Amino acid sequence: MLNNFQNHINQNLSFLNKSRLLIAISGGLDSVVLTHLCHQLKLNIGLAHCNFNLRGDESDGDEEFVLQLAEDLDLEVFIESFETEDYAKTYKLSTQMAARELRYDWFDELAEQLNFDFILTAHHADDNLETFLINLSRGTGLDGLMGIPEVNNKIVRPLLTFSREDIETYAKTNKLTWREDSSNASNKYLRNKLRHDVIPVLKEINPFLLQNFESTQNHLQDSKQIIEDTIVRIQKKAVYVDNDNVIRLSIKKLKKLSNPKAHLFELLKDFNFTEWDDVTNLLDAQSGKQVFSSTHRLLKDRDYLMLIENNSEETQESISISEDKKQLKTSFGTLFFDEADAIFDAQANVICVDKAKLKYPLILRKWEEGDFFYPSGMTGKKKLSKYFKDEKMSLIEKENTWLLCSEKDIVWVIGRRADNRFFATENTKQILKIELNK
Repeated sequence: MLNNFQNHINQNLSFLNKSRLLIAISGGLDSVVLTHLCHQLKLNIGLAHCNFNLRGDESDGDEEFVLQLAEDLDLEVFIESFETEDYAKTYKLSTQMAARELRYDWFDELAEQLNFDFILTAHHADDNLETFLINLSRGTGLDGLMGIPEVNNKIVRPLLTFSREDIETYAKTNKLTWREDSSNASNKYLRNKLRHDVIPVLKEINPFLLQNFESTQNHLQDSKQIIEDTIVRIQKKAVYVDNDNVIRLSIKKLKKLSNPKAHLFELLKDFNFTEWDDVTNLLDAQSGKQVFSSTHRLLKDRDYLMLIENNSEETQESISISEDKKQLKTSFGTLFFDEADAIFDAQANVICVDKAKLKYPLILRKWEEGDFFYPSGMTGKKKLSKYFKDEKMSLIEKENTWLLCSEKDIVWVIGRRADNRFFATENTKQILKIELNK
């Protein structure tokens, strides 16, 4: 196995030969064999062990074993102890998910602080098959059938092409010792049920199960590449990014596709949507309809679907601005308030007003239905909703419109149009220049 492992590294993961590597080691068979193989190849490795405090003395025994192994191999080792059950309760996670989150967050922190280039885990071919079957049993798309990636950013899994049998044979042949996790014998978890009851039967039916599975995954990878190439072409034709980073999808062009729902899934799968029928129904919905995910929302606006990131931090409440305020930072830019000696030419981001006409504190707020103002360059008043329609503003632009007000009167539709009533004139004694800097 050592020769096969070396060949695999040299042919497929050669970047590991010149990298500083952190091995995630539990003390179990797989991670111990990975450590010995990397040590035999004289790779630049350190060890990282998590004590999750879930198995009492057994967890402490794992930690002691890893410390001794590091000493025997003269390797740098890092140990971290976690109160996993408390963390799981606090963040309402399963114990398995809590341990995973704690583990990878700590690995990332170690890698960044101590300049490790990659983190190695000991996942192997049987783990990959188990993951495939778990995803298949729960229902999944093509990505879920791809199993475990060999390289995923800084995470590398160099044993992924080797079976559990290969690893165990190497360990016994070389008289290695390792720790047995008692929880692996329990069928409490789905992965263990598959490992103990399902996969052995499949291997009995077909002794070449793992080889055939690897071949199938290669075919799936080829199919995935075709899909990705197609999606790139569709993105160029049907997807646009506005200046404010709002993503627009052309409904007309999406409807021309053979399967709009499938294409929408591929275009939007990274934005955490789950109700794909609702997403597809937006194509024929009225403007203003929207679908939410945990991180984004998809909004129907005339001829487009608008993808917007949720921003829970942005306040919808009004902001009071005192007379002595010179600068105000907002989510849409910074407002500057300065006295001026002369009237500046009208600009979208700058207005000059008669300070004597203002009543402090000024109010900064989002627009509301029923708002009206007296637009500069026009006679009479106009409802904001009518102004927005005439300006052909999108729903997103309307949502993000802020008003600067003197009591209930609008002074400025910020960044768009000022109100005639507050304009500075030649007779103005105190000119206030208000500027938006984005």
